[in-house]
Amino acid sequence: MPEPIPAAPVGSVPAAVPAAVPASPAPSRIVLVGYGPVGARLVEELLPVVRAGLATLTVVGAESADAYNRVLIADYAVGRSDRDTLEVTDTDAARAAGVDIRTGEIVTRINRVRRTVTLGDGTDLGYDRLVLATGARANVPTLDGVTRLRRTLMRPPTDAGALDTADAPMPRGVTALRDLDDAATVLETVRSGGRIVVLGAGVLGMELALAAAQAGSDVCVVYHADIPLNRNLDRGGGTVLARSARRAGVTIVSHARAESILFTVDADGHDRFDALICADGKQIPGDLLVLSCGIGARTELAGLAGLSVSTGILVDESLRSWTDPAVFAIGDCAHVAPRPAPGASTATPAGGPTGLIGPGWRQADWLAARFAAEIEHDARAGAVTSPATAAADVAAPADFGPALAVQAHGVVMLKAEGIDVVAAGDTSADPWDIDPAHPDDGHGAAEPVHGRDCAAAPGATAPRLGVSQWSDPEHGRYVKMVTRGGILTGFICVGMPRTGAELTLLFERGSELPADRSLLLRYDGPDVDPAGGGDAFAPDATVCWCNGVTVGAITASAAAGNTDVACIGSATRAGTGCGGCRGRIGEVLERFALTNSTEIVG
Repeated sequence: MPEPIPAAPVGSVPAAVPAAVPASPAPSRIVLVGYGPVGARLVEELLPVVRAGLATLTVVGAESADAYNRVLIADYAVGRSDRDTLEVTDTDAARAAGVDIRTGEIVTRINRVRRTVTLGDGTDLGYDRLVLATGARANVPTLDGVTRLRRTLMRPPTDAGALDTADAPMPRGVTALRDLDDAATVLETVRSGGRIVVLGAGVLGMELALAAAQAGSDVCVVYHADIPLNRNLDRGGGTVLARSARRAGVTIVSHARAESILFTVDADGHDRFDALICADGKQIPGDLLVLSCGIGARTELAGLAGLSVSTGILVDESLRSWTDPAVFAIGDCAHVAPRPAPGASTATPAGGPTGLIGPGWRQADWLAARFAAEIEHDARAGAVTSPATAAADVAAPADFGPALAVQAHGVVMLKAEGIDVVAAGDTSADPWDIDPAHPDDGHGAAEPVHGRDCAAAPGATAPRLGVSQWSDPEHGRYVKMVTRGGILTGFICVGMPRTGAELTLLFERGSELPADRSLLLRYDGPDVDPAGGGDAFAPDATVCWCNGVTVGAITASAAAGNTDVACIGSATRAGTGCGGCRGRIGEVLERFALTNSTEIVG
């Protein structure tokens, strides 16, 4: 059971209160820094304690817009979806409930002694619990012509609009794709028929390139690696994805190390991007350069306050800072790692922020439930637990809830029209590698697979490793399955959406694969019956990984009258994260219609 999360004493208890009637403590002051999709989820989940007057909640967001879903921003940037599709919360409802939401403002300093945060205009806000959901910014690669600053060592600017550009604005014609302003820049180029050069071939870069190509743009993706999505795919899966992207109209330039930018000069004398220059002398012309070189957590605010940081703000399994028990972090800025024991190594812990919206939402849900349980406990007891007491009290009351569940490997999906990619777990093993635990087999992994492996008892033989691959590059299909003792520990699936959905289900459950792995390929065959599946439609089968929504929750919502994908999203949040499960939601609704004679709207 995690330790109780601390809250600072606020207010005072009247001396005349009888001992038998505990006095109600003053409302707990919660300050949230960051109003992205993860911060917005925390606000929604804390509304009950705010409405009850047990807590005050102040939110400070640097962007002037209300919270929106950044995961779907590629579609918005090419005009394939409108602003409403990005909505993730009802800001007006939160304000009506009493939440103080301040958009377009920035926190420049944390005073941990006084327990205040200072805004850009000099205003101080007091807190009992401080939650950092500052998110991440786009990495700026080393390019001659682009100023690159280590913002993790800089004090935040007083102007919220310059959070990621102060002292080093991007040249004209160069942008990342992290916010609505970036999306507007891309959309202008798409509508004008300009050529887009994307530097980097991660999930966002490939999604943008494929979406822009479908919208009719001339797009080129440039990357240094051998394959796109090289952190998630192996050579086979990446090669098939690259071929599929070329067929979709995207120019692919691999093994290209970008070195500098060639500029042209506008009429007003300002430089504008004209071409990307690679180390081998290759010049790739374009009208817009989109930097898609990964992200880095915004840790400068925490670091300057003396909080422990690494690749993110270091927090323990209860999402509490290693350094200060009154400070918490969630989402893309949080690096969850066990707090080291006294005298233990001070080396930077492995891992880092996941960069996925699903784990961030689960963190927000868990932390809000924990806060609510503690605040309600304090209200019943008539006192507020001090941070020092809370930090020392390891045994949390039962009503404070269960521990934050340890997340397995995330499932990564690429969403593009006609190109389906899903990958999870460790897929580094190849069929002909030697498995040290079974060297006489002649195949297996050169290194043991980590993460979901079955732990062998002392003296016992390690579970046998198996790797199955199937490839059809001509038709854009590739599947790789890695197992230990028959249990799926990692997979890659390109161009086979139904097989990918089934493998996702098996991976989630830690299920054993059939002895004949080829049976799984038949889910994408021409004679498959979507309504005739078995486990894929079990009530506890997860459909939406971002929000943890099951088949049972979707069918229950459909039975209540929500018979289209949009209504299911509003009622259950399914499909409102990365959007990759919307097809599966439609299949569940179709199956519900077949068994209940209900008309389903697509």
